[in-house]
Amino acid sequence: MTMSKRERVDACIAAIHNAIGGELTAGNIGKLTADQVTLLVWETLRDEMMSGGFVQLIYNGYGTFVFKNPFAKAVKAWGMTELSKLVYDAHRLYKKHHERIETDCDDDEFMALYEQFPDFDELDDEFVDNEEKWTEQIADYIEGHIENFDLEDINIQGK
Repeated sequence: MTMSKRERVDACIAAIHNAIGGELTAGNIGKLTADQVTLLVWETLRDEMMSGGFVQLIYNGYGTFVFKNPFAKAVKAWGMTELSKLVYDAHRLYKKHHERIETDCDDDEFMALYEQFPDFDELDDEFVDNEEKWTEQIADYIEGHIENFDLEDINIQGK
């Protein structure tokens, strides 16, 4: 049975997680290739965006991981200019609003953040509308550059 493109992307992500013991840390990130790290940033971005958008991503503390890494530049190099532009646009809003969004709050205050920062709404919608296409583009990139995702060089768990 042939795997879908989404399944192939998820299998590559799972293999990276397995190789690093399930969690990306300061101690193991340096053992990954730039493409492997980019794929893990994609996973975080996708998961947060599909469940709550940029406000949730920033509130949950992933803003630094997504916006302060060269993720947008990397996916642009992968040929994904639309995703890169979206991340750059969101980064501008992140710089403007992250301190307020990152403040601890209860559930009601968190939900109110969506009303306080409607600038993210169009970007959230654009991500959701394009997620499937972008996942397919990532699968194509992985297939065309499989050597950049080779896990044999990762020896974090003493395997």
